Amino acid sequence: MASLLHVAVGIAAGRLLTPRGRSPLAPMLGMAALSMLPDADVLAFSFGIPYDHPFGHRGATHSLAFAAGMAAVVGAAARRAGSRRAARIAAVVGLVVASHPVLDAMTTGGLGVALWWPVSDRRIFLPWRPIPVAPIGRGFLSARGLAVALTELLPSLPLLAWAFWRRRPMSDDPDDS
Repeated sequence: MASLLHVAVGIAAGRLLTPRGRSPLAPMLGMAALSMLPDADVLAFSFGIPYDHPFGHRGATHSLAFAAGMAAVVGAAARRAGSRRAARIAAVVGLVVASHPVLDAMTTGGLGVALWWPVSDRRIFLPWRPIPVAPIGRGFLSARGLAVALTELLPSLPLLAWAFWRRRPMSDDPDDS
């Protein structure tokens, strides 16, 4: 899939974590990056690791175990930094990273996702697959890549509208600190 829907999920999650009256920019950028993190596995191609390998594209980094691991790492970092919301941050990170393989499992192409790795290397798709698969790499800069991005724009709009909708600051809210 193209990245627009992944990024929209991350941006919305960043806004969700932003206390009222504070700038959402850093949380939005951080969550958008985390929403795309599973696709770092495309670097495996550079090392000769094939697509269908457990550490190939849509392999281990597209698992619920990877999402849980990222949640634990970010939650521990937030706790160490003194955040009183470390558990909430960890939960949101886990959901954001897990959303990536779930969305990829709804695409019309590829080999599926290794959602259950390391228990199973089997790649799966969900029964409902409304998202066209995007070309990888430079192929995305094509008519087909544009068509996929436009397909993702519609479901991304509500997330982006909510994330960028201006909220009034409420400094008396105890959850804002």
